[in-house]
Amino acid sequence: MMFTLKDLKRLIIPLIIEQCLSVLIGMADTVMVSGFGDAAVSGVALVDTINNLLTQLFAAIATGGAIVASQYLGRKEDANARKAASQLIIGCLLLSLSIMTFALVFREPLLHLIYGNVEEAVMTNSMKYFLFTAMSYPFLALYNSGAALFRAQGNSKISMTNSIMMNIINLVGNFFLINPQFAGLGVQGAAIATLGSRFIGSIVILVQLKNQSNRIFVESYLHLGFKPKLLKMILSIGIPTGIENSVFQLGKLLVQSIVSSLGTASISANSMAMQIVGFAQIPSSAIGIAMIAIIGQCCGAKEYKQAKYYLRKLLFASYVAMWLLSIILIVDNTVGSRAFLSIYAGASQDARDIGVVLIMCHSIFSLFVWPLSFTIPAGLRAANDAKFTMSVSMISMGVFRIGLSYILVKPELLGITLPFAIDPPILGVWIAMCVDWCFRGLCFLIRMISGKWMDRELITKID
Repeated sequence: MMFTLKDLKRLIIPLIIEQCLSVLIGMADTVMVSGFGDAAVSGVALVDTINNLLTQLFAAIATGGAIVASQYLGRKEDANARKAASQLIIGCLLLSLSIMTFALVFREPLLHLIYGNVEEAVMTNSMKYFLFTAMSYPFLALYNSGAALFRAQGNSKISMTNSIMMNIINLVGNFFLINPQFAGLGVQGAAIATLGSRFIGSIVILVQLKNQSNRIFVESYLHLGFKPKLLKMILSIGIPTGIENSVFQLGKLLVQSIVSSLGTASISANSMAMQIVGFAQIPSSAIGIAMIAIIGQCCGAKEYKQAKYYLRKLLFASYVAMWLLSIILIVDNTVGSRAFLSIYAGASQDARDIGVVLIMCHSIFSLFVWPLSFTIPAGLRAANDAKFTMSVSMISMGVFRIGLSYILVKPELLGITLPFAIDPPILGVWIAMCVDWCFRGLCFLIRMISGKWMDRELITKID
């Protein structure tokens, strides 16, 4: 077997820690900002939806590069894996600079176009937060590229330690920049702290990537060269993945515009609930990231039976983790302790009451369909089946996540009268999201069982 149980633990456990830190710091941002009221929390939440849409584009390119590199490693062609690394860095840097420029130039009209009906205080906070987070895109892109390349060679400890460093910088920056006792910059302080942490993180991981003791390293960032054939391989995964992720985030953005029309309490509840349920997704998300190296190397070595074995094994592990953490959230809200929501001291009681309903909905559906919807496609992409996952995700997002959200929350816009009322109305958005999972999960499960994702040639010899 290409990966022992020890290898899997060495790869996945640091990823779980890294993902956990990411969620914790995201929550810390919101908790600190919540002291400025629901308008501040809502402003950050609305911009983060746009940020996720834009950053998913170069995150997808990083995924494509990591898959190509991992498949070359599986075939024992380390030199070609290093060439793929150089093309990944070039592609991510150019794309992120373009996205940053677009975001900075069209920041104001973009926010007014999508969230034109929000309260003035929310819009003001959104404008401040968007400015500095957009400036951090190139640094995040470079960091993601470096982290993806280390994970591709089975070393997730590097990205974990760098994530710890970045999160500490971000947390300390938040404390001094957000806190009214110091700079008191509110959401603007949160954005500046994010920018600083991403800048330092990108510098550190690029320096580490020059270490020639790694299987993948970069000799010189001034002589990366340009290899169209390799870049085409990366884009053959990156573009479908980017389209899939962007459509997914665009769907969330369109749905967020529905949420924004339901009032500040609903926007705040949606943001808090999303962060809390994110904890239950951490192990499964980490497993999905690990599949890039595991399934990628198996397919590169043409060990497709092993690829299928590891996909099933990791799917089972994803379910075990999801059940454990989702039940904790269900119990917390069922017994009325609401421990997780209580940390948002500055949020209104209405927002926290709505948050309880949303968390319960998410947790119940997660028990059955979340791993099918998100863990399986990570393995399919690593096996060069990204076009299938893209097609399914686009259809499901359009029909269920967006279409059903409008039917359940804004039926009057479609000339529909529902025979029942959903209370709170934002619950309709979360129900539509869970139905989207069900459709995606069924399609991906059928694809996995069929075996049609195996033996899909990706990498070729490079001159």
